[in-house]
Amino acid sequence: MIEFLKVILNIITKKEVYGVIVTLAIAYFVYRTSTIILDEVINYGKNNYEKKKRKTITKLFKNIVKYLILMIAVLTILSIYGVNVGGMVAGLGITATIIGLALQDTFKDIINGINIIVENYFIVGDIIEYDTFTGEVIEFGLKSTKIKNAKGEVKIVANRNIMEIKNLSQESQTIQINIPLPYEEDVEKMEKIIQDNILPEISKIENVDPKSPTYLGINELADSCINYLISYKCKRETQWQAKRDANRIIIMALNKNKVSVPYPQLEVHNEK
Repeated sequence: MIEFLKVILNIITKKEVYGVIVTLAIAYFVYRTSTIILDEVINYGKNNYEKKKRKTITKLFKNIVKYLILMIAVLTILSIYGVNVGGMVAGLGITATIIGLALQDTFKDIINGINIIVENYFIVGDIIEYDTFTGEVIEFGLKSTKIKNAKGEVKIVANRNIMEIKNLSQESQTIQINIPLPYEEDVEKMEKIIQDNILPEISKIENVDPKSPTYLGINELADSCINYLISYKCKRETQWQAKRDANRIIIMALNKNKVSVPYPQLEVHNEK
């Protein structure tokens, strides 16, 4: 048993073993510490937009820190095993030139990724339109950007190709809703319900501009109803939930005032 422990001790005390363990432990500690610090940076944002912007930047820096620490750790381990790291680094000049030519597109991705942040093109959480694809930026990295649309489809775009985009989150979305009401109801009464009961409640919906809900007038004399048109503005990324909330407010207000929503009906006449 003692001999076995001596063998284990001899192995552990070798520079090639403990040096690698210490190097990996330090690399992991530095990486974890740096990611914790970067995560804390997000919390210093003054508002949600500032926090989302900081989150995007920290994700980019996490990738840079990860690869930098990995490279230093590998070079340290090689030096422990007696590899001439200095000569290796010197020789990397020629190698880097060859690799640079082979990885031109990758470098373009990284440079454009940094440019996207600096120029404030978009951040994680923004709704953007790329070509004919519209969705939310769910991930931003050194090489690519992931966009997810309302159907759950994810499009991955290389950063070098995403410079021509339209950021929809930097604009307010105007939503229009037709409220179908019966011909039998008094028009002025219906307009009063819209003005007094519906619009004030829509202005309270989260992310809706409280000054924006507006009654625009009678939009259509349809087959079985009169369509009264309202509109409001909200953040683009919340437009679908805001519309669902507005529809709920409308139906509850109509029920409260005992106004039925018309629906197509078929009358059958029997000549007998």
